[in-house]
Amino acid sequence: MTLRGTKISLVIAIALFYTLIVFNNLNDYNTNYQFARHVLMMDSTFPGNHGMWRAMNSPAWHTAFYIGIICWESMVMLLCWAGSWQMLRHRTGSGTTFEQSKRVAITALTLALLMWLVAFLEVGGEWFLMWQSRTWNGEDAAFRMFTIIGIVLLLVVKPETETQP
Repeated sequence: MTLRGTKISLVIAIALFYTLIVFNNLNDYNTNYQFARHVLMMDSTFPGNHGMWRAMNSPAWHTAFYIGIICWESMVMLLCWAGSWQMLRHRTGSGTTFEQSKRVAITALTLALLMWLVAFLEVGGEWFLMWQSRTWNGEDAAFRMFTIIGIVLLLVVKPETETQP
């Protein structure tokens, strides 16, 4: 039961984290919009770099990209809450039952990993060369979140057995 409680608690913690992210992105829309805008415009990358042809200077693209991130974060948030609820409901069930209850949480955590890896590290970091910016660089935070969520996912996918305490 302790391991199940640990898994449930960690998924709830990720759900709470994403709830705060979505709240902050909606409550203080412009601050994080500016972050996305500057990354997409590549206006603080190294001077004279040969990747500037990738820059997106259209406010419509900035808005679409940022709203896409908020939607992705919202989906992760909702799935984490739903997944933790499913796990909580089946915490005293058999190993097979509890194993099946983890599906939504595993999906949520996988989507969260993909967000930090694809949207932030690959697209922002490498395609838009965010790593070159001292001001608009979110790679450290993205790597930190990728690592934390990855550890939680590894624990959650640990198979259940009928003899677990």
